[in-house]
Amino acid sequence: NIVSNMRCLLAAAVALLVSPLATAFAPLTNSWSRVDARSYRLTPLGLSTADFKNGLTILDDNKQPVKIMEFLHVKPGKGSAFVRTKLKNLITGNSVEKTWRAGESVTLADVQKEDVQYSYQDGDDWVFMDTTTFETTNVPTSAMGNAANYMTEGLELTIIKFDNRVIDVQIPNSMVLEVTQTDTGLKGNTAKGGGTKPATLETGLELLVPLFIDTGEKIKVNTEDNSYIGRANEK
Repeated sequence: NIVSNMRCLLAAAVALLVSPLATAFAPLTNSWSRVDARSYRLTPLGLSTADFKNGLTILDDNKQPVKIMEFLHVKPGKGSAFVRTKLKNLITGNSVEKTWRAGESVTLADVQKEDVQYSYQDGDDWVFMDTTTFETTNVPTSAMGNAANYMTEGLELTIIKFDNRVIDVQIPNSMVLEVTQTDTGLKGNTAKGGGTKPATLETGLELLVPLFIDTGEKIKVNTEDNSYIGRANEK
């Protein structure tokens, strides 16, 4: 009986010790599980429509890299949810629209990004330099896209390569450029006045600006849609 009682007391003591430890380590165990699950979901090439964002480069049905230009998650009153997208093929330059099932798996394009600096234009090529290795990369106008409208000497940007071929050029979302030509605004036009007029910037880009903007001024431009944001000194 004495031995049996001692065994019972020992078992109870062990239980009292183990229970708090198990409770204390449970959050850590759950945390590791969540980290593992999250890491698996964010593996380099395996994604779903839940990860869509503008600028993301994925592979299409033909295994070609396409960039998401626009996307919209739709949850109708009846039926399954889906995602509408506008995609730009970075090989052909063509844009297409595609609808995905919500949660559908997609494959991230295995692309390489390189930070470079714009040097000069050589015929139909734009020459960029790696400021670390001083190696240069020639990019044809066909791969430049809208970025060609914003090349100023020394501009730092990122080029995207797929199979060692430049397929995209990424520039800042906004840039400050000088107005090199525009008609003189009418007297009395102010920053609060309405109306626009055409203007040419230092890179050759033409866009509409407010009537009060004059030649020689520097303005901030949205590089995604080539639109006027404001004067360079405005916040």
